[in-house]
Amino acid sequence: MKIFNYKRVPYAEMRAFSVHILTASGSFLAFLGVVAASEHRFVDMFWWLGLALLVDGIDGPIARKVRVKEVLPNWSGDTLDNIIDYVTYVLLPAFALYESGMIGEPWSFVAAGMIVVSSAIYYADTGMKTDEYFFSGFPVVWNMVIFTLFVIDASATTAMIIVGVSVVLTFLPINFLHPVRVKRLRPLNLGIFLFWSALGIYSLLMHFVMPQWAVVLFIISGIYLYCIGAVLQFFPSLGRQ
Repeated sequence: MKIFNYKRVPYAEMRAFSVHILTASGSFLAFLGVVAASEHRFVDMFWWLGLALLVDGIDGPIARKVRVKEVLPNWSGDTLDNIIDYVTYVLLPAFALYESGMIGEPWSFVAAGMIVVSSAIYYADTGMKTDEYFFSGFPVVWNMVIFTLFVIDASATTAMIIVGVSVVLTFLPINFLHPVRVKRLRPLNLGIFLFWSALGIYSLLMHFVMPQWAVVLFIISGIYLYCIGAVLQFFPSLGRQ
């Protein structure tokens, strides 16, 4: 007599589910980031956040490679991915902004509230991407924005203006770049994104104390990434082959 009704799980299903576990691990990395931010260890927090973003960057290609949607149709990788993205792209950076007191009281709290509410609404928008894979409206990449504020040691006024403008742009039909999927000027866009990322890693290694030239280059490359989508939108022939 069988005590347990054991059913053998096919290897394909185990492999596919392991990808979901990989995606879900981003939530634990985000939790470690929350712990670091609560202790004002912001450099450590951004390292954890960077590791979470690395996981976010590799789980999609792996999922397509092992056909996760086909093998596990009852498990929504898209829903899981959105949950992790909201925590890592929005909630953790907003918490860091609040904990840092960068904008002062009560405005750090107000700014964080604006970020989390506007971003939650944005995630419900099914038309957030254009036919060319631009994002329509600011794509709530608050991880990049808040990280930039830390790197440049932004003043309270500068930080509040950047947060306010980005929140407003969330709901406007202005294009923002996806550095990998947008084909127009892709080599240039991807190169500048990698350059910006390299400077970001350098800033973490330096504990946000970089030479002035590095800060200037970081700002210029960041402005390019922030604005190039709108430039390509207003000049539709630019970058077309």
